[in-house]
Amino acid sequence: MLDRIALTLLVIGGINWGSVGIFQFDLVAWIFGGQTGIMSRIIYTLVGLSALWCISLLFKETPEERVTA
Repeated sequence: MLDRIALTLLVIGGINWGSVGIFQFDLVAWIFGGQTGIMSRIIYTLVGLSALWCISLLFKETPEERVTA
């Protein structure tokens, strides 16, 4: 469950960074009252923590990898 939450937050962060890069528009800051707003900072922090969590997914074995021949 934690993996799905982290991936969802990471997708939200990726979409936000894409909008910043393409349109120079920070959706999170717009919704939550600027980049320095407390809610924006909480969202940014959660996205960053999710990215750190998802690093562990790179090294997690999939069920196909666990099958022994």
